[in-house]
Parts: sequence; C-alpha cells; structure tokens
Amino acid sequence: MTQLKPHRVFAKNLAKNSENKMHDDAVARRFGFQGGLVPGVDVFAYMSHMPVAKWGQTFLACGLMEGRFIKPIYDGELVLITAEDADGGLTIKVESRDEVCARGHATLKPSAPTVTLDDFQSIAAMTERMPIGTNTYQIGKWLGIKPYTQGADAALEYLKNVDETDPIYANQKIIHPGMLMRMMNWALMENAILGPWIHVGSTIQHLNVASVGDEITVRAIVTDNYERKGHKFVKLDGLIVANGITPIAQCQHIAIYQPRESKAA
Repeated sequence: MTQLKPHRVFAKNLAKNSENKMHDDAVARRFGFQGGLVPGVDVFAYMSHMPVAKWGQTFLACGLMEGRFIKPIYDGELVLITAEDADGGLTIKVESRDEVCARGHATLKPSAPTVTLDDFQSIAAMTERMPIGTNTYQIGKWLGIKPYTQGADAALEYLKNVDETDPIYANQKIIHPGMLMRMMNWALMENAILGPWIHVGSTIQHLNVASVGDEITVRAIVTDNYERKGHKFVKLDGLIVANGITPIAQCQHIAIYQPRESKAA
C-alpha cells in the first residue's frame, strides 16, 4: 500500500463576506459551530491535490473523486491531507485539530464515460430570486447559472487562495476542480435567496479538461429533497459545460439548504 506525500494547507475562509452567513462567525455560532465555516468546496479543492499528484492531467480528463465533509474546518487552521492506495484507487483523509474532518476516494478510469449533452437541460439562472420555499428545489427542477469565464489573473488568485502548489494548473492553464465545485454551489445560490446553509459532500466525474478562458455553464437537476434530524437536504446532478458544447464534468452535489439551529445557541 503506497502513501503519497502529505499535502498541508493553512485553511482560509474565503466566504466571510458571502451571502451565505454560515461563513460568518456570529451566525455560525447560532448553529453550534466555533465560528464561520471554511467552504466545503474549498475543502474539496484541498483534497483534489492528491489524485492529481498521483495521476496528473489524466485525472482531470477522466478521473472520479468523491468527498464527504464530517466536521468543520475553521479559518487559519493547519490542515493535513493524506492519501494511500486502497480499493482500486486512492483513499483520502483530511485532518485538522487532530480530528478527521473529511474523507474521500478517487479512481482513474481508462477513459471518461460518455455523457449526452442533450440529456441535461440548458436553463438560465433566475432573473429574480425568491426566498427559499417549499417549491424552490422540487425534485425534477432544472437549475442553471450565469455563464462564467475565469480569466488568467483570477485563476492564479484562486490557486493562491486554496494553497495549491501543483504547477500543472498555472502551466497548462487548467481550471481547478475546486472551482468547478464552486459553480455547483452557484446553481443553488443563483436560483433562490438562501439563509445560512452547508455543503456536505460532492462527487465529480471529470469528462474533459476545463481551460482558463472557457465560458462555463452548469445544467443541474434536483434529484432529491428530504429532511433528516431537522435538517433539509437537497441533492443535485449537474453537468458542467464549456463553451456550450463540451461536457467538462458531471457532479453530484449535496447540501443542507435549511439547517436546524442549535438549541444551545
């Protein structure tokens, strides 16, 4: 069993000023946390370093990675990401404060699966968002985002913010998987006015390499909406598309869109 060189980052809460107030210290404490949460999409970005370290650009063209967030990570904390060969791929572990905060698994297939673009409906983000309600994330509802293009300067700033040390992204002008996951967040945020909410896990199946300068859109469908222990969850199945024609990645994205407040708050 081979273990890759550990990856260390100092976590940054890049969403302190976000509309999602779960990243605000005072609001997060109402839900039982010590402070504002480092976004799950950025924890996913930290995890993504490991399969790319093992398989390189090939992973970004056809690799699969899933990540589940177990405990919060806070701004300024030292985060340790480790991975070892297991179960036909890599098992990934994220630790902070001597606790396991996230787990994941990555595999590399000989080629990317075939995805039909027309199976995913292209729809614009809502022009006028409404507060979250019972019909906001109905199963079968399609969600879109405003087209987004990450320029060269923004791409370099992103890599700096997530402490990405692999030179492949800057050298090959590749959009980072964590940035693709952030766009899945936008599919939730650009179609409703949300209160504080929590990203709890995602899976990404890479289909093609996403390049800096591409115009990126998301075609996402709500596949589940349920309540568990007072939390309301939503699950999306989304296709990330470049320049309107090239499938980049298929993602399953799970979030608590209405969390239960802590009784002790």
